Amino acid sequence: MAKSAESWGSRLGLILAMAGNAVGLGNFLRFPVQAVENGGGAFIIPYLVCFLLMGIPLLFIEWSSGRYGGKFGNHSTPYILDTMIKGRVFKYIGVFGIFTNLAIVAYYAYIESWTLSYVYHSLRGTFEGMSQGEVAGFFNSYVDVTRSSTGIPYEAIVFYVLCLAFNTYILSKGIKGVEKVAKIGMPLLILFGVVLAIRGYTLGDSGASALFPDANAWDGLNFLWTPQYDSLLNPKVWLAAAGQIFFTLSVGMGTIHCYASYVKSKDDIALNSVSAGFMNGFVEVVLGSAIVIPIAAGYLGLDWVINNAGFGMAFQTMPYLFQQWGPVLAAVGGVMWFGLLFFSGITSSLAMGTPWLGFMRDEFGWTTKKGAWSFGALALFMGLPTVFFFQKGVFDDYDYWAGTVSLVFFAFFEVITYSWVFGMNKGWEEINAGADIRVPLAYKYVIKFVTPVLLGWVFLASLPSMLDKITHQDTFNRDSFAEVYYAENFDRSGNALGTVEEVNPQYIKFSFENTRKRYDKENQISLEEKFIDYKEYRFEEDQKTTVRVGDQVKPGAQIATGSFVNDVFYKNIGRVMLMVLFLFISLLVYLAFNKRRKEGRETL
Repeated sequence: MAKSAESWGSRLGLILAMAGNAVGLGNFLRFPVQAVENGGGAFIIPYLVCFLLMGIPLLFIEWSSGRYGGKFGNHSTPYILDTMIKGRVFKYIGVFGIFTNLAIVAYYAYIESWTLSYVYHSLRGTFEGMSQGEVAGFFNSYVDVTRSSTGIPYEAIVFYVLCLAFNTYILSKGIKGVEKVAKIGMPLLILFGVVLAIRGYTLGDSGASALFPDANAWDGLNFLWTPQYDSLLNPKVWLAAAGQIFFTLSVGMGTIHCYASYVKSKDDIALNSVSAGFMNGFVEVVLGSAIVIPIAAGYLGLDWVINNAGFGMAFQTMPYLFQQWGPVLAAVGGVMWFGLLFFSGITSSLAMGTPWLGFMRDEFGWTTKKGAWSFGALALFMGLPTVFFFQKGVFDDYDYWAGTVSLVFFAFFEVITYSWVFGMNKGWEEINAGADIRVPLAYKYVIKFVTPVLLGWVFLASLPSMLDKITHQDTFNRDSFAEVYYAENFDRSGNALGTVEEVNPQYIKFSFENTRKRYDKENQISLEEKFIDYKEYRFEEDQKTTVRVGDQVKPGAQIATGSFVNDVFYKNIGRVMLMVLFLFISLLVYLAFNKRRKEGRETL
């Protein structure tokens, strides 16, 4: 039985590293937004149900699978699965456990680089005196790589490369380097989060202004914790909760398998997995819900938050809110907020590098340093399209295919293989081996029956949206190259008509009837009201508009002619790169299989 050359220095280091793997940007950026968009406090109910019936079982499966594979010297999902289940096909399912990490870190490190840049700008005082619109405009300018706010050419790329290089350097130190960062980063993350959460809890109505006289942080907290029970009957809310569990626990990625493969054969994994899971839940539910939404509601009002909640609030809104604290506290708040995001990001991105390192070391004898720098180079190659073409939708497309579809696919098939092929009796013994706690027997049946059904439902429910994404149903401009440009949807429903208010050969301004939400505090329900909204299109000199003032235009109608390179062209480039990456890793797994066969190394 092969022995691992590396192992965790301490149980605390392992738990912090595992928690750091799970605690990521989604805890602070995605969770509060999902809660706002899916019924406020009602979202917590399906979230907790999914945590107990999907999250905890998957943690048990991945921890025990990883430790089992580690006993035989395997530290990546292709050969962890191959160790557990004889048969050539299963190792190729494990390809997702390497592919997903490389594909996600490619764009995830870009978000990390934003946090580094914003720490710098917070200390520099860049946002001082800016209006809310100007702060939002700063972000839009930043992600345009041709522009610079510091005088550094291609500033966004410079910070991205620096961030990847920092990740790579730490990875080159092996597990010990990852553990050291977790021991420093996780306590600082929690400290910064607690300080900002206290500010969110104590802000009250002190941030109200003439523009937002009803602003009150408590409204944000009440909304997040007061269930709107009618939303519990909406399957989309449950699907969103299930999706959040994947994001928040980092299951279905292969990182947990890899970390657990360095656990000693008789070390506890039951208590460790539950500890890491609940630490992640604490950070997400208690801290994540107490920062962005309450502080934003405290200055801008709950109605503004409900209508504008989104991923971009962290960068497009929070710096403006910190300015309300005065220049010194604004810098402190900015450093804490973006420092918190950086630590939550890097502890996750480091975990994403370990499956590649483990695979290349196990199968091809690469050193940790060689594996780390090759990982950084691959991530850079895969990530540059998300940087250069961020505004073309490539970033979001990567996130969908690598950060959503791959996770669901791998998690679904790993729970089936673990429960029904490896065998639940063997699996249950592995979960409980060396356990410091008694795992409730009910979980044996939850893992075998309930979790596969829930994951199957999530997978099947996602198929229509996958098909829509493949065929670019989210846009009317579906050809990469075209001579006609069509109007996109004016509102979310796609039913609104646009009226041309202003037009010239390269510009159109439409007005249309839109809806926005208003929260009725007395009855504790969200209401919708109609208002007139506007949408603009700008075209190049070789493109001409074909509408006139007063025209009513429906989505999908022609509005300009010329020579167009549509966003789908850039998205297709990204998709081809993702497919090539998957095939490349599959080829490596095949070569490793042949190498093992020639060397007489057979899995047990």
